[in-house]
Amino acid sequence: MSTATTASVSTHILDTSIGRPAEGVAIALSARSGPGARWVALGASATDADGRCKDLPALPEGTTHVRLDFETEAYFTRSNKTVKQAEAQQDAPRVRDSGAFFPEVAITFAVVPGEHYHVPLLLNPFGYSVYRGS
Repeated sequence: MSTATTASVSTHILDTSIGRPAEGVAIALSARSGPGARWVALGASATDADGRCKDLPALPEGTTHVRLDFETEAYFTRSNKTVKQAEAQQDAPRVRDSGAFFPEVAITFAVVPGEHYHVPLLLNPFGYSVYRGS
């Protein structure tokens, strides 16, 4: 939860190729205290059956930038059926080797103290989209 001196972050993933939450996607959270500062790994978790990651650690005071790293390759490898369904529906190049065109997704965003940032990831084997949710 955010306080007056810190921000907080939450996320969830929807696999838009099947219209369901993406379960078991590993997510790493990093933060830094300015554009030139080094990234500090804060922790990691994975999405639950509802595609939500409810146990990301709190951000330290002074955080100005946050990075969420989503490990999507393992998810799509496990869900190879999803990839085949999506490929059959699209006029897109076939995915080779990894089971996903994007083996990972890194989202970096700015934060201010006192705000909560919910960052949903809409994911499919050939693309993704993110937005600031509520």
